[in-house]
Amino acid sequence: VQLQASGGGLVQAGGSLRLSCTASESTLGNYVVGWFRQAPGKEREFVAAISRSGSSTRYEDSVKGRFTISRANAKNTVYLEMNSLKPEDTYIYYCAAGTLITSSPWNIPQRYAYWGQGTQVTVSS
Repeated sequence: VQLQASGGGLVQAGGSLRLSCTASESTLGNYVVGWFRQAPGKEREFVAAISRSGSSTRYEDSVKGRFTISRANAKNTVYLEMNSLKPEDTYIYYCAAGTLITSSPWNIPQRYAYWGQGTQVTVSS
């Protein structure tokens, strides 16, 4: 499945952005979808993930209460709503899809088979 991430941009601290991850085919509902972020020269780190049905979500501690992941399977799209953005949220954000099971870790990039191209988020102070 091909994924396309969009919605990044430049925003002031305290502002909001909504990222979208859209699949090329109508099978996104078969996958757990995660958002990861990466700075140049650094490892990719987990941000959030959502189950196939959308009933279960997981977040990295630093984004809990500020970011919300959701999905609209009928639109083959997963969203990441980012509020109260901070300069330290400046990264390239990637979405990924994988056939993970509920009992397995969702925060490991290698468990995701499909990746989008990334979208830049820059938060100015």
